[in-house]
Amino acid sequence: MVIVNNNNIAQHFRPDELKFIEQVQSWLKVALDEYRPVLSQFLNPRQQRIATTVVNREATVNHRYYGGQNAEMQRLLIYPSYYEPEVADFEISLLQIDYPTKFAILKHNQILGSLMGLGLTRNTFGDVVNAGDTWQFFVNKDMASYVITNLTKIDKIKIHLHPVALSLAVRNEDEWENTTITVSSLRLDVLISETFNLSRSRVKQMVEAGNVKLNWAEIFKPDYSITLDDWISVRHFGRIRLVEVLGTTKKEKLRVNINKIENSKK
Repeated sequence: MVIVNNNNIAQHFRPDELKFIEQVQSWLKVALDEYRPVLSQFLNPRQQRIATTVVNREATVNHRYYGGQNAEMQRLLIYPSYYEPEVADFEISLLQIDYPTKFAILKHNQILGSLMGLGLTRNTFGDVVNAGDTWQFFVNKDMASYVITNLTKIDKIKIHLHPVALSLAVRNEDEWENTTITVSSLRLDVLISETFNLSRSRVKQMVEAGNVKLNWAEIFKPDYSITLDDWISVRHFGRIRLVEVLGTTKKEKLRVNINKIENSKK
């Protein structure tokens, strides 16, 4: 097996993503050396983009992602060409939350916070989805019993978890809007400012206060450069995904295609 020189791959990504590139290469090496499937934890879309770039450079293996229908967070399976993967190979459980729907309202961030409060890392569980009063989330199969036993409250709301078949996953009600905007640069603060019609000074304060996440991690640099498939979450305002850079205008500004979800209450 030939592992591609890190410098050849890393030049297309950020310096702080080199560690993840090396992690993907280690999975790839195991799949090739031991000639067997290798399963990752849950990866966010940015990590999926990186992993695909790395794995596609090795022609003797295949790969597939799964985390539920149309999921954002997905597990990666790298496998030899002889292997035919099944959904069961991704070792994912779907848990549904039972709670007093007449007296309580659950929110996405409350559920995320409660899962993290159990000591779970973000890569051990997948999407949190809802339709109406129904809330579900995907989790590593080997963590399901632990989560069911230990997650009995979300904030002050008593809940009960039970496993349901993956085929019974609800479709998330979030609706992404695709739009084109014009920006002076691909700085984090510029993109947020133009998307949500906020002043740059306000965005700067929000970023420095820890109210913005980039690819599911807190970021404190307003001038950070955004690239394709980056996901930005702005507390109380919504989410942004940079899809495509379309070109420049006559005034040397960038036309970019983004997906966005705006919170109904800011």
